[in-house]
Amino acid sequence: MANPIVVRSLDEIQFWSRIMKEHALFLSLGFTYEQQHLIAEAQQFINVFERIEEKLSRFSADTDIRQVQAFNNEVYQAAVAIWSYKRKVLGLTLRCEIRTNNFPLLVDHVSREAAYFANRLKELNEGKLAPQPDKIIQENLFFLKIMADHAKFIGHLLDPSERKLVDQANEFSHDFDQLVFQAVDLDTMRPQSETVPILDQFLDQNRVSVVSLRDFKKTARELIEACRIKSNIHPLLADHTFREAERFLEIIDLYEAHLIKAKQ
Repeated sequence: MANPIVVRSLDEIQFWSRIMKEHALFLSLGFTYEQQHLIAEAQQFINVFERIEEKLSRFSADTDIRQVQAFNNEVYQAAVAIWSYKRKVLGLTLRCEIRTNNFPLLVDHVSREAAYFANRLKELNEGKLAPQPDKIIQENLFFLKIMADHAKFIGHLLDPSERKLVDQANEFSHDFDQLVFQAVDLDTMRPQSETVPILDQFLDQNRVSVVSLRDFKKTARELIEACRIKSNIHPLLADHTFREAERFLEIIDLYEAHLIKAKQ
């Protein structure tokens, strides 16, 4: 039987390595011609994560856990390195030492995802797999903020003449901001395992909102790919945000399954 740590590790690396590679591409597209050094660094990270993806193809669910742990450590170092690069870019931007087409919130957003990825690899190498109630809230809080950010980016990157779509994106932004605040409130209450119904409701509510946003992203992606709406949104960015919404739904499924098991 496959080791669940191995299976989860390979799944995390498969998903997040592609995300990290795309982050490097999106940042590079936002730099100006004068910022060739930052573009070159971004390209280096594209190469790093492409090599990780190639190496990943040699692993399987039956791979020895020690080999996977060593690979986790290798990928962890790459995730930390790209996090450091993103934070450097954010610092340069906030100090007005560079001016780019990358929103500061977007740079912060992608750095949070790099930190999340690195932390997941660290936890897996520590043997931490089964979620705890407080972890459920924190994980959802992280992804709710990601979804709220996505809605804001979409709203700002759509052409202002796309009034209906801009309004929809702004509505999603507001809705997910409210879910973030609600998750923060619940986190401070620190519900324990005996309050599982509260967590059930929490996950159910998040699922409904994420499904709606996922469907909106899917429609937007299709319209962008068909050149049927006006925007500055790269087709790959549209697909990127769609995949992250899908990932959030998978994680909600994971936690719901854990809660069901805990009640048995």
